[in-house]
Amino acid sequence: MSNPRVSKLRYVGLAGPDFAVERNFLHDPWGLPEVASDGELAYFRAEGSTEPFITRWRGTAQRGLDVIGFAADSRADVDALAQKLARSGVKMITEPHRLDSPGGGYGFRCFDGDGHALEISSDVAPVAARALNRGESIPAVLSHVVLHTPDIKKAVAFYEEQLGFKVSDWLGDFMSFLRCDDVHHSIAFIPGPPCLNHVAYEMRDMDEMMRGAGRLMKNKVPLKWGPGRHTAGNNTFSYFFDPVGNSLEYTAEVDRVDDATWKPTVYPPGFEITDQWGTSVLSDGPQGMGKPVPDPALWQAPPV
Repeated sequence: MSNPRVSKLRYVGLAGPDFAVERNFLHDPWGLPEVASDGELAYFRAEGSTEPFITRWRGTAQRGLDVIGFAADSRADVDALAQKLARSGVKMITEPHRLDSPGGGYGFRCFDGDGHALEISSDVAPVAARALNRGESIPAVLSHVVLHTPDIKKAVAFYEEQLGFKVSDWLGDFMSFLRCDDVHHSIAFIPGPPCLNHVAYEMRDMDEMMRGAGRLMKNKVPLKWGPGRHTAGNNTFSYFFDPVGNSLEYTAEVDRVDDATWKPTVYPPGFEITDQWGTSVLSDGPQGMGKPVPDPALWQAPPV
């Protein structure tokens, strides 16, 4: 296996206090069906996705990013990636082994360059996806994760060189959008202490994003930024805070990329670039999403 690589974003694992409150929120009003829970760990899927779960929630004393799950195409790729990362001096958490989470599979965990836990897996049993109907306004799939990093060039290099990501676009020299499949970005980086910026869930279309945003606002969920449309990725957006303070995004119409023809663009920073429509002036804007602070879980392996 000459060039093993990550091929898909599978799930994001979040952790924090108020387990029951957050568990209820992720199901309703956010719109993710729960597939398993033991009172300390809950798993949620999206009905438009074949992934057995796209989000997991673990009860802990402090809020943080627990783990990001990625796919590889085969057991051979999983083994080859684990060997490559270990040879490169990446701090490993586990060797490849059978997974016990919904869908099972075969995978390993390691830390990225900033200390976030990653899981890379194959052979996870898919579930049946369905076409969402007009008016459902629930997430169809997990779209992307955005992280703060103190060294954006180092973070980008890790995901490119170690995991096989490709840069789709830049915003100035301080925000980078990276892909591992045809979705414009599965992960992105902006400056700051290592921590989560937000997790994005893609809706069926722009109308469903707006209907979902309306439902959340009716349920008194704080709208922090949006609605609007970004330039990099061309996706529509509305950002909200969950009960424990994580920033979660409803998005729609994210660009799909053809590797053969796509040319990365460096967009000049500016309000008209971050929001083509200008409608996000109705909200707090990016400054309303909170000041980043170092994640308390950095370099700590999740117990499950």
